[in-house]
Amino acid sequence: MSEEVSFFIDDQPVKARAGEKLLWAALDKGIEIPHLCAEMELEEPFGACRLCFVEVEGRDLPVLACSEVVSDGMRVQTRSERVDRLRKTAFELLMSHHDLDCKNCARNRSCELQQLAKTLKVSLRPKRFRKLPTEAPIDDSHPEIVLNPNRCILCGKCVWMCNRMGSSGVLDFVFRGLRTRVAPFRLEPLVESSCDDCMRCVDICPVGALTRKGSAAESPSAPPSTEDQQDSP
Repeated sequence: MSEEVSFFIDDQPVKARAGEKLLWAALDKGIEIPHLCAEMELEEPFGACRLCFVEVEGRDLPVLACSEVVSDGMRVQTRSERVDRLRKTAFELLMSHHDLDCKNCARNRSCELQQLAKTLKVSLRPKRFRKLPTEAPIDDSHPEIVLNPNRCILCGKCVWMCNRMGSSGVLDFVFRGLRTRVAPFRLEPLVESSCDDCMRCVDICPVGALTRKGSAAESPSAPPSTEDQQDSP
């Protein structure tokens, strides 16, 4: 039996397996910590979204819950002025390079960005940062999948799933800096790649970057969501 450690999250006593990451220990106890890129099966945390910051007593700076290992007696606060500010900034940076068109997106009302906006009490259209262009070509060459890089948040989940859990290893990060996006590594259309149609990349995408063709997203009869009413142009 694995050794357990005892510690506190928001003054609540918690026990978890020694060596477990703080994020999973908290979620297992029903304590919510915002996150987008974390996956329990990942050998090493990706740490791209920068949303899971928490305060740990004795540390000068907030830490990422996805990479912080629990220890006996540690005291964690999931909310503080610094944590809230860091999470809000991370979310606004994500949205500054995101094609926000909720009403025409297959993930409308099931999008993790929409859920996070409610959790963090921030707008999907932040005004603090300049909106960056989202003009990458949409790949709809595949008979089952649409890849829209302009809605990608670079969480890395599809790349990990395609390379580690799937058998094809098609998807990867291409280019650098602000041009970084997910695509077949050789930049060929998805239909010309070695994609084995497992659809795992679509299932794990937290936003509308990878969707099934024919998804009932663009249904003209569907009423606009709260996010559309508030944040559409």
